[in-house]
Amino acid sequence: MDRLPAKTGWLWVKQGFALFRKQPMEMSTLFLAYMFFTIASGIIPVLGQILPLVLVPVFSMSFMQACIQLEQGKRIYPNVLISGFRGPAFRSLVVLGVLYLLAATAAVAGSALIDGGTFWQVMSGQMVFDAETLHDSNGALIFAAFLFTPAMMAFWFAGPLIAWQNMSVGKALFYSFFAVHRAGRAFLVYGLAWTLLGVLMPVILSVVIATIFGNPMIVVALLLPLSLIMTVIMYCSFYPTYTSIFGRPEAAGNGTLTDAT
Repeated sequence: MDRLPAKTGWLWVKQGFALFRKQPMEMSTLFLAYMFFTIASGIIPVLGQILPLVLVPVFSMSFMQACIQLEQGKRIYPNVLISGFRGPAFRSLVVLGVLYLLAATAAVAGSALIDGGTFWQVMSGQMVFDAETLHDSNGALIFAAFLFTPAMMAFWFAGPLIAWQNMSVGKALFYSFFAVHRAGRAFLVYGLAWTLLGVLMPVILSVVIATIFGNPMIVVALLLPLSLIMTVIMYCSFYPTYTSIFGRPEAAGNGTLTDAT
């Protein structure tokens, strides 16, 4: 794994846009189906709150598989969403999801050192999330993100390494962490680019639209589809971060996910 130049991070973003342009409606439909599952699972008491987090690696592989099909010029259908559930790698991906949930929980719990547990209460549904609470928990949010960063580095490539390179969960986490570490400058540019495109740009646009029209409903009507599109493009950009470091997956060309022992 060679070190990548910083400009590679912006190249990943551009490649995400290029993949999305191949089938924008199909990829947006796939993402909406994923969001529907996330919202619908919330109906289930207790389990519905943790299930979406546990299944993050499983669904991430579904979007990775969709990107392969985009690259190959194949039509994307909604049933691609369940491709991550197929094959013997599914069990290892669920184990990875449980570890993801534990890491996220630990990071949020650690934020109590900053705000006395306010952010924890918001995330666990014990407190209403409003502007005042957000202001009071800014420091805790940043601290939680700092705590979660090493875990995010370990989880970033772990899913595809398990599914496509037949790695165990522990080995995949290890290789993913050091792969992200070696490509740190590229990931820094990548993160800054998505902060600009996915956070700052919508905020600026919302201020401009609100100033012109003075109607919050128009702001929502215009920004909601934009946010959806940018999120889907960001999902598409995950795939080139993998291929630029580990190469294109051979085992996934036919839509199969290999076992991880």
